[in-house]
Amino acid sequence: MVMLGMSGTYGIMASVTTPHGTAAERRVSALLGALEPSATLAVDARAKALKAAGENVIGFGAGEPDFPTPEPIVEAAAAAARDPKNHRYTPAGGLPELKEAIALKTKRDSGLVIEPSQVLVTNGGKHAIANAFAALLDPGDEVLIPAPYWTTYPESAAIVGGVPVIVSTDESTGFCATVEQLEAAWTPQTKMLVFCSPSNPTGAVYSGEQIDAIGAWAAERGVWVLADEIYEHLLYDGASLESLPVRCPELGDRWVVTNGVAKTYAMTGWRVGWLIGPSDVIAAATNLQSQITSNVADISQRAALAAVSGDLSAVYEMRAAFDRRRKIMVEMLNATEGVSCATPSGAFYCFPNVTALLGREIRGRVANTSAELAELVIDEVKVAVVPGEAFGSPGYFRLSYALGDDDLVEGVARLQALFADAKDDASS
Repeated sequence: MVMLGMSGTYGIMASVTTPHGTAAERRVSALLGALEPSATLAVDARAKALKAAGENVIGFGAGEPDFPTPEPIVEAAAAAARDPKNHRYTPAGGLPELKEAIALKTKRDSGLVIEPSQVLVTNGGKHAIANAFAALLDPGDEVLIPAPYWTTYPESAAIVGGVPVIVSTDESTGFCATVEQLEAAWTPQTKMLVFCSPSNPTGAVYSGEQIDAIGAWAAERGVWVLADEIYEHLLYDGASLESLPVRCPELGDRWVVTNGVAKTYAMTGWRVGWLIGPSDVIAAATNLQSQITSNVADISQRAALAAVSGDLSAVYEMRAAFDRRRKIMVEMLNATEGVSCATPSGAFYCFPNVTALLGREIRGRVANTSAELAELVIDEVKVAVVPGEAFGSPGYFRLSYALGDDDLVEGVARLQALFADAKDDASS
C-alpha cells in the first residue's frame, strides 16, 4: 500500500511482481497471489480459534450483531424450506417479489424511488459492491476511497483493474472527507467515489450539508458515486440517514446504492444484500452474476423478503442496545491510559486513537505500530481488536460494540489494566 499525503494509491495490481517461469510452472495467479484476506474476518477467525482451544478470548473484531435473527424471519425461512417450490433455482437477479419488496422498503426508509428492475439481489453486501465495481470500472479507472475505509473497498476495486486512490481523513473533520480533499485527489481518470455513511469503521455520519456539497462536486466532475447504506438504521444522538442520491438529484443516474439485511436484521449468516442503480448497470451486473454465482439461496431470499416486508420494531430494540453499549464503550475507552475516542454517531464501532501508546514499554514489550499493539493485546490479555492499518489509518483500533454488555465491559477493562502498565520510556 502506498499513502501519499492526503491522498494516495492502493492496489493489488501495483503490488504484483511479474512471476518467473512458464505459465505451466506457476500455481497461483499473480492477481490472487497478491490479494490480501479480509483483515476483520482474519481477526475474528483467530479469536474463534483461540476460544475453541479453551482460551477466554473477547473479540471486538467482527461487525456482527450478537442478537438472533428475529423469530418471524426465521419462521418464514422454515416454512419456505418445507415448500418444494423453493428447492429450485430462482432468477439470477433475485426473486421478483423480493426485488419489489426491496424497492418499497427503499422508498420507505430513504425516500429513493426505484423500480424492481433496478435491483439485483446479491450474496451479501460485499457481493453487491464487487458487482458494482465490475459493472462500472475498466482497468485504469480511479476510485476515490476516503480513509478510514472498510477493508474490502480497495481490494474489490483492484480485482477488476480499478485503481483505488485513498483520501485520508482524520479526527479534525470527524473522519469525513471534504470537497477540497476530493478535488485534490481527482484526475481525468477518476470514475467513482465510494461514500459510506454511517461509516465502517469510524461510525461517522455525514450531515445533509456535507452530502449536498459532495453530490454537487461529483455532478460537476461527472463522477459516479457508490453509496453504501448498510448501516442506515443504526444512528444515534438524533442523526438521520441522508441518502446521497435522494439529496443530490443533479447526479442524474450516475449512482449505485448497496445495502442488505445483515446489520439491520442480525442476518449476517443468511448472506443477502442488494445493488440498486440504473437499469443498464443492473442488467450488466446481473449478467455477471448469472455466470459467477447464479442466484442467492432461495430460502435466504424468502427470509429477506420477510425481513424487508415487516416492521422495524426488532430493529429499534437492537439499536437501543447498541446505543447503550456505545456510550459505555466510549466512556471506558476515554478513561483508558493512552487512549482517546471520539463518539460515533452511527453503525456499531468505536475507532479509538492509540498513538500515545506506541513506542512505550508494556509488560516488557514495545509496539511501534497499531498492528503490533493489536498483537500485543491479544497475546497478553486475550482481547481481539482490528488495527487501523486494515482501514488505511494506522494509529487506531476498531472495536465493535455489537457484543454482549458483560463481554464489552470485561474486554475494555482488560485493555485498561494492560495499558495502565505502559511506561513512557521503553528503556526504563
